[in-house]
Amino acid sequence: MCGIVGYAGEDEATPILLHGLERLEYRGYDSAGIAVRKKELEPMIMKSEGKLINLIKKTENGKLLVGNSGIGHTRWATHGLPTETNAHPHYSDDYNVIGVHNGIIENYQELKEKLVNNGYKFYSETDTEVLIKLIDYYYKKYKKGPIDAINKTMVRARGSYALAIIFKDYPDEVWFAKKGSPLIIAKGEKGCFLASDVPAILNYSNKVYYVDDLECGVITKKHVIFYDLNGDDITDEKELVTIDWNSTAGDKGKYPYFMAKEMVEQPEVIKNTIDAYVKDYKIDFEQCGITNEYLKSLDAIYIYACGSAYHAGMIGQYLIENLTGINARVELASEFKYRNYRLREKALAVFISQSGETKDTHEALLKCKQLGIKTLAVCNVKGSTITRDADFNIYTYAGPEIAVATTKAYSCQLIIMYLLAIKISFVKQVFDYETLKGYLDEIKSIPSKVQSIIDNRYQMQHLAARFVAKHDVFFIGRGIDYCLCMEGSLKFKEITYIHSEAYAAGELKHGPISLIQEGVAVVAVATQPDLLEKSVSNMTEVKSRKGSVVAVTTEDNELEKDSKYQIYVPSITHLFTPSLTIIPLQLLAYYTSLGKGIDPDKPKNLAKSVTVE
Repeated sequence: MCGIVGYAGEDEATPILLHGLERLEYRGYDSAGIAVRKKELEPMIMKSEGKLINLIKKTENGKLLVGNSGIGHTRWATHGLPTETNAHPHYSDDYNVIGVHNGIIENYQELKEKLVNNGYKFYSETDTEVLIKLIDYYYKKYKKGPIDAINKTMVRARGSYALAIIFKDYPDEVWFAKKGSPLIIAKGEKGCFLASDVPAILNYSNKVYYVDDLECGVITKKHVIFYDLNGDDITDEKELVTIDWNSTAGDKGKYPYFMAKEMVEQPEVIKNTIDAYVKDYKIDFEQCGITNEYLKSLDAIYIYACGSAYHAGMIGQYLIENLTGINARVELASEFKYRNYRLREKALAVFISQSGETKDTHEALLKCKQLGIKTLAVCNVKGSTITRDADFNIYTYAGPEIAVATTKAYSCQLIIMYLLAIKISFVKQVFDYETLKGYLDEIKSIPSKVQSIIDNRYQMQHLAARFVAKHDVFFIGRGIDYCLCMEGSLKFKEITYIHSEAYAAGELKHGPISLIQEGVAVVAVATQPDLLEKSVSNMTEVKSRKGSVVAVTTEDNELEKDSKYQIYVPSITHLFTPSLTIIPLQLLAYYTSLGKGIDPDKPKNLAKSVTVE
C-alpha cells in the first residue's frame, strides 16, 4: 500500500528520499511528504496533497530541505481523507518523535483514547499519528530510549506496520520497526537506506536485509543495527540478500509509461522464466527443493491468490485438472482464511503473489501451515515475506514491475502454472517423454509468438479508439478462455474506469444476456477447439441483440462471419493460448486508457502491493 523511505549518510537526504518515493509511487499517490534533519538542528517537514510531483515542486526539487538524514512517504489513504493534514510524516506535539508508516493499526481508537487521557491532542484523522504519539508517550514515560519505546508500542499496537522514525535526541539516525508490512534495509558506500520495496534503493545498493516481524533497529551513516522484542542486538543473525535486478530495471527508459515498458518486456521475461526451469527437455524444480518423488505423492493441489494472481491460479487449476488427473482447487486468498473446508493431507498449497507481500495471501499460507499442509510460493521477489514462510519457492523472473496493473508478472506466473502441471503429469506417468517434448516445444515458442503480437501492437490502438466512449464491456469465454477473460476484464476496468464484467459464455442465457443491447461491446475469446462451435453460438446470440462482438482467437480459426472485429494470435496448443490471448487484451486496456486521458500506471484508488486485509 503506502511507500516509505529513509536515509542516513553523508549526502543530502532530500534528493535520495524524493528519488526513492518516485520509485515507490505505485504503492500510493494520494499525498506525499518528507522530513529531513541536519545534525542537531530541528527537522524540516514538508507535505503535499496529490501526486508526488506536487511535493517535488513544493520543495523546489528538494532545494528547500537541507540535511543528511530523513524519512519520506507516499500515501494510499486508509484512515482519513487524502489531505495535506493527513499526509505523512506525522509528529508528536513537540516534534520529539516524527514518523512515517505503511499499514493499518486496528486498535488505534483504543490507543487514541489512552493518549487523550494522558494529555495528547490530535490534528489528523490517521492511525499513524496515534502510533507516533504512542512511541512518544512510552519514550517520555519510561526514559529508556528508542528501543524500549518502539518495542512497547509494537506489543500494544494491533495490525500491520512498517515504521521509519526520527527521534529529536538522536540526530543523524533513522529508526525502524516492522510487523506485517514489508521493509528492507540496505547499506551503501555513503550511507544506509530503508524502504518498502527494492526499486527505491537499487541506485545505491543491491544488497538488502529483510526486516522480520517484531524487529526494530536503526540506520546511521555507517551502521545498521537490528534488535528483537527483548531489546537484544541480533544484527549478526541477519542475512544479507543480493538482488539480481539492475538499477535501470525500475526506470521507464524510452517509454511514456511503465505499463508500456512492462508489456514490451514480456517476451524477454517469459523466456527468462522458462530458461530458469527448463533444461533441454527436463523441467527442473529440484533446485527449489521439490523432488519428483514428492510430486508423485500428491493427490491434490490447492491454489490461493488475489487479483491477477488469482486469475493465473484459475488457469493453473484448469491445467492441473486436465493434465494430471488429480484434484485442483483455486480460492481467493482473502476468502480462504474464513472458510472451514477440509484439506487433504497429501496436498500441496500453492500461493501466487508478484510482490510476496500480499497480506491476504500470506494469511492463507499461515493457515495452511497450521493445518500441516506443505506450501509453495510462486513469487517474483526473493526474500519477501511469503517466500520466507513457504516450504518451497518457485520464482518468476519478471524483474521489477512498477505499473499497478500487472502484465509481465502475470505472464510469468502462467508459465510456472504450465510447467508445474506438466511436471506433475510426467512424474505421475500420465503421458510419455515424446508428449513432454511436444509440450515444452510449444512453451519455448511462446516468447517469439508474444513478440509478434507486440510488434503489431499499434493495430490495437485503432480498435481501442472504438472503446473509449463505451459504458459497458463484457468478456466471454468457455473453459480456459473464461479464466483468461477474468484477467482481461480486470485489466480493462482497472485502468479505463469503464464498467467491465467477465462471464462464462454458457452463462449468458442465465441472466447476463438481458444487458446486451445496441452499442454494448462483447469481447469473445474463442481458442478451444472442442468448444469453438458453442463459442460461435454465443457470439451469434450477442449479434442478434445488436451487441458489437470482438472475437479473439488463433490464426487457424476464421470468425469474420461471426464477429464485427477480429483479433488473431499465433496458433499454439490450446492449453497455452492464455499466454498469447492476454497480450491484445492488455494492449486494448492500455490504449483505451490513453484515449480517455488516464494515467495507466496509477489508476485511482488502487495500489500495487496490498499489504493490508
